[in-house]
Amino acid sequence: MSREFNYRVRLHGTNLDGTKAVPYAISDVKGIGIRMALSLTKAVGVDPTHRLGSLSDAEVKRLEEALDNPVKVGLPKWMLNHRKDPITGGDHHLLASDLDMRTKDELELMRETRSWKGERHARGIKVRGQHTKTTARKGRSVGVSKKQLQQQASTAKKEE
Repeated sequence: MSREFNYRVRLHGTNLDGTKAVPYAISDVKGIGIRMALSLTKAVGVDPTHRLGSLSDAEVKRLEEALDNPVKVGLPKWMLNHRKDPITGGDHHLLASDLDMRTKDELELMRETRSWKGERHARGIKVRGQHTKTTARKGRSVGVSKKQLQQQASTAKKEE
């Protein structure tokens, strides 16, 4: 039973490394963590110790369908990454570009409604209550530069 080994497997629009173990390879898809990947492989019935490249086409297709709808496979709703959607009210699990687009849209909605988080996002400063006095300066000069001190000293001497 010699099957061809695939070094690159395409799942949900992402090229995955076929030499990695199945859960670790699946976790390379944006929106899938290692815990979700392990749960998906067990729910689909794939051995987590196998390499992704050694799986048959049918097993890869089952994994693809499980990625599209994890609740249908039997995973609990609390594992989904986008629950209680404000627009539709449903529970979803978003992957790759869908996750990026939804995050971008939600940030834009926060900015438009002028919420506190939206204001902080718009200004590019910390959003979740962190201190900003000494962190997240993003390239601004810290303290007093030597040139400024020299200029102040020279102007003070000229005034005297």
